[in-house]
Amino acid sequence: MIFDLHSHTTFSDGSLTPDELILRAIDQGVGTLAVTDHDTIDAYREPPETYNKIRLVAGIELSTHWQSSGIHVLGLNICLDNGAMDAAAKSQSAARFERAQRIGENLKKKGIDDAFAGAQALSKGTYIGRPHFARHLVNIGKVTSMNAAFRKYMGDGKAGDVRQHWASLPRVIEWIREANGIAVLAHPLKYKLTRTKLKRMLDDFIDAGGQGIEVVSGQQLPHQTRDMAQLCVQKNLLASCGSDFHGPGKPWAELGVFPALPNQVTPVWDRF
Repeated sequence: MIFDLHSHTTFSDGSLTPDELILRAIDQGVGTLAVTDHDTIDAYREPPETYNKIRLVAGIELSTHWQSSGIHVLGLNICLDNGAMDAAAKSQSAARFERAQRIGENLKKKGIDDAFAGAQALSKGTYIGRPHFARHLVNIGKVTSMNAAFRKYMGDGKAGDVRQHWASLPRVIEWIREANGIAVLAHPLKYKLTRTKLKRMLDDFIDAGGQGIEVVSGQQLPHQTRDMAQLCVQKNLLASCGSDFHGPGKPWAELGVFPALPNQVTPVWDRF
């Protein structure tokens, strides 16, 4: 059975609805799927009919920080009826809304009026992210593509690069644990930390109550998988895997298409 424990819908920055996501996952041979939208569980509020066609693991991807680096923590197998997740979503949504307003103000200084309103109109629910601003810039003809939008306006060091005061790493993990979930460090290789810093971050993550690490995140090289598995074993963490799927057209992050977990690790689903 293929376990894909990292995916997104239109309720955050994905391009497929929950129904569309699940149907695609089934077509891709995924047997167990976690919908892990950024800082929201809205995709689970009104379960679509397709939910009974696949084994679903309730999840969320919470934004936080370690030192000066923004990082993400997955909450897997969470209890949706637990008040902790409602508190988490409310706090994170408020922070994200404030960030979006600041991005809109920065873009206005660049001569782009109503960017916030445009991004908000493209969003679903309470999530407004940089991809919504980028899509709005394409729609109004400021740029010709999403990539161009990020290069010119939304990427690191640009007008849309607004640092946010997310909840602390211990608080984020506390929310997940209070909801009877498993806290997993998402895509550790994306943070571009040195080996020494990554180990220090993992130590702080574990001290705060973190329980797992995403050993496999989408398509990655064999030596990267071996390296993450080694860290996983050394730190006595559970191992997770997922595509980090956001939408079609990105073969490196397609549902169910990624290397298998190495044999020496303990899969996170052993604790579900």
